[in-house]
Amino acid sequence: MQELSAYRRFFPVTRNLIYLNHAAVSPLCTPAAEAMDWLTNDAQRYGSLHYEQWLEAYDGLRRAAARLIHWSPEEIALVKNTSEGIATVAMGLDWRPGDRIVAFEEEFPANQYPWQKLENKGVQIEWLSVTDPLEKIEAAVRGARLLAISFVQFLTGFRANLVQIGALCAQHGAIFFVDAIQGLGAFPIDVQAAHIDALAADGHKWLLGPEGCGVLYISKKLQPQVEPVEFGWTNVAGYNDYGKRDLALRPDAGRYECGTLNTVGCYGLRASIEFLLEVGVERIAPVVQSLADRIAEGARRKGYEVLGNRTPETGAGIVSFRKEGIDSTAIAAQLRQNGIATASRAGWVRTSPHFYIAPDEIDTLVNLLP
Repeated sequence: MQELSAYRRFFPVTRNLIYLNHAAVSPLCTPAAEAMDWLTNDAQRYGSLHYEQWLEAYDGLRRAAARLIHWSPEEIALVKNTSEGIATVAMGLDWRPGDRIVAFEEEFPANQYPWQKLENKGVQIEWLSVTDPLEKIEAAVRGARLLAISFVQFLTGFRANLVQIGALCAQHGAIFFVDAIQGLGAFPIDVQAAHIDALAADGHKWLLGPEGCGVLYISKKLQPQVEPVEFGWTNVAGYNDYGKRDLALRPDAGRYECGTLNTVGCYGLRASIEFLLEVGVERIAPVVQSLADRIAEGARRKGYEVLGNRTPETGAGIVSFRKEGIDSTAIAAQLRQNGIATASRAGWVRTSPHFYIAPDEIDTLVNLLP
């Protein structure tokens, strides 16, 4: 943990708050803020004179995101948020009545609603719990067209074993979709090792970047099956030739990008991902897990109920807790008054530390719990 303490200087938020709310909206790391400042100043002073340099930010972000998930930039599309990424897959596939999806009850609405919407087309959804044994998941995935799961659940903090679930999907021919927003940047993901066909994540949580800019991975194998649900001038292969009227799609995941992108967001997200790659997600993960374990243990000592059953295999950066007779919203408000950022979610106090948080800051949180 001491080894990463040098990176704390990239988080000016530490001068103002003990920030334990990365599962909601993270503070920007300095590289992201500086990258976006550069672009806004450039646009203010020079307009679009350096537009070619702006365009390089798009490819740079695709390359950085590809490194983060251990695959190729050609399979990365730049999107507004996780929800857009999920909807692109859910609405872009050619569903037939009787198709079946395996989904999970604990999901955030963004990874439930798009699949539920398909019930209007006669698609059936089999709901499981993320804590169900692999045998039950395998039984459900037999004959299913798609399985959708979050890498880390937004409230319980349960971290799925993507490699094991992906192997089941590959074995039974089901598309494997992962909502990665609550884990990408804090825990390693290898889309090939996990047989992941599609993955979406936004920049403003564990990636330490801005809101309104995210990434969508769709494998080369799956791309021919997923039609763009939004269509504009940049979906097509010849989008740089304004005189052409050819609707042939781009040969890579850029086919899912409809129109001008969030350039300032791309600058920020590229910088934050490159920063995380420099630190090393493999080094970040055990620190995040240790900090979250420290919260769980401290909360239990103070008589709080901790949601879920954390283990070294399933624990992540999210810890939710509550105490009978004390309103969780009031606890979160009291912590905020003392300079500690947490969140109140569904009757629980949710905490989510990133790697730059110091262990003694966790102790401060625990000591302030009523």
